Parts: sequence; C-alpha cells; structure tokens
Amino acid sequence: MTIETQNVEPEYLARLRASHRVLGIPENFLDTSRLPLCIEPEDLVDTEPDYYCRPQKLTPAANLAWRAMRDAAAGDGVVLHLISAFRSIEYQVQLIRKKLQNGNSIEEILSVVAAPGFSEHHTGRAIDLNTENCAVLEESFEKTKAFQWLNVNANNFGFVLSYPRDNNLGIAYEPWHWCYQPLFNDSHNF
Repeated sequence: MTIETQNVEPEYLARLRASHRVLGIPENFLDTSRLPLCIEPEDLVDTEPDYYCRPQKLTPAANLAWRAMRDAAAGDGVVLHLISAFRSIEYQVQLIRKKLQNGNSIEEILSVVAAPGFSEHHTGRAIDLNTENCAVLEESFEKTKAFQWLNVNANNFGFVLSYPRDNNLGIAYEPWHWCYQPLFNDSHNF
C-alpha cells in the first residue's frame, strides 16, 4: 500500500480494485500508477448542462470558478462549452468498457482515459471544454481562440491544464482538460 492510499477508506479501495478487476487492469495498478488517486467528493452541486444537454455536477467552489471563468471568457468574445464535469467511478468503468468492446487494449485505453479512481473528473473539479467550430475532445482545440484565452487566463480562476504535451503522467496531451486547483491560486473572489 502506498502512502497515497494509506488514508483512503478501505471500502473505496475495494471498490476501485473490483472495478479494475472487471476491466482487466493489472492488480498492482493502485500502487504503480503515476496518476494521483482521486476521491469522489461528498458535496456536489448542479452546474449547467453540458454541450449535449446532459446534467453535470461540480464541487461548489469549482462550479463558482467555472461560471466566473466562462463569463469572463464570454466578455472577451470567447465561447467555452462544457463537455464533461464530474464522473463517478462507475461512469469511468463504462467509458473504458466501451473502448474495450471496440477492440482497444487496456494499455491503449489507459493512455487516453484514466483508470477508475485516477480520473480528475472523480474530484468534481475537472472540466472538459470545447468552443465553436471545433471537433470535441480533439487536439485541434489547441489552435482555437478559446485555448489561447485559457492559457492566459485560466489560472486566474484556479484552473490548470492537467495533461500538457509530453507530461510525465502517462496520459496523452489533452488541451481541453482543465482542473480547478485552488491551492495554485487561493485569492479568488468570484
């Protein structure tokens, strides 16, 4: 057991191990992953529906920060669409199951989708974004005015790009994935 998992509820770890077993994720993954363990929060609030009109949730602080950031971007003529926010462990299992059913190996999948328990979406602080005239969840997002705006302004709202190009976490570059990290900038007044 790693230091990271020592203070985690045994039931949560058992839930993760069971979901990993079902997906064929190696048994030692909890101890060897370069990604940090992500715990589901107890307090989530409804945020706006995503681009596909699905209900979404965030932690209260992340929701306030997201709304303030979205509104500031709009004030600068930049449109930000919410694509995804909180995901439960069970939802993450379903995402991976679909990719397995499409013939992808678990190794391929885990380079583009975090294993259950390791997705920042579990924290209720991560958001996937898009903008007008851009394919969803594609690297082409980096060429948009929205991405340029986020690079300059997102940290002012406590959001950081989680998976930059050539990151050491084993996850592919995701210019659309931003996570509210209040420790990076705790002087927010939304």
